[in-house]
Amino acid sequence: MLEYRSGGMRRPGYLILHGYQASGPGHWQTWLAGRLRSGEATVAYPDLPDADSPQLRSWLEALAGELDALAEPPVVLCHSAACLLWLHHAAEGGRPASRVLLVAPPSESGAPEELATFFPAPVDAAALAASAPEGARVVCSDDDPFCPEGAVDLYSRPLGVPADVLSGRGHLNNDAGLGPWPAVEAWAREGAVPITA
Repeated sequence: MLEYRSGGMRRPGYLILHGYQASGPGHWQTWLAGRLRSGEATVAYPDLPDADSPQLRSWLEALAGELDALAEPPVVLCHSAACLLWLHHAAEGGRPASRVLLVAPPSESGAPEELATFFPAPVDAAALAASAPEGARVVCSDDDPFCPEGAVDLYSRPLGVPADVLSGRGHLNNDAGLGPWPAVEAWAREGAVPITA
């Protein structure tokens, strides 16, 4: 894993990207940010603009700014609309991460109308591979109301990346009982797979 340099030490760096309407205090992303910050990690967990009415272009600009502020490619963890954000970023040839986790990517048929500017999502295997040279992975549920077609068929297979499918976990958020999520922390820190609930 690529790491940041700070005062002569190399510390792992992480970028956590929330989805539509952001991730509140009970969400696994917020828990994970706290866990990673409690160690020696550099963690960016930005509030993306207008989370209740997001626009792809402003989110892409915010993402570029976050990556430009980092010395080395971070481990990136995306939830929901942020997965689409990363796919667009990758398709535009933006700065790469080291590894990328795409958790619960929504489909156009399941997403709220506020996400209209994020569709169609570019499903470009070569672009994703270039944006995550150490690997990308999809984590999804078999009953996500925001992706009724299934993220394996829409994203994982066409992108050529592995997927972990969790049974009965909806949109993989705090409503699905995923506040603390040790398996995602293990992936973030060590690349441990599979990712389970």
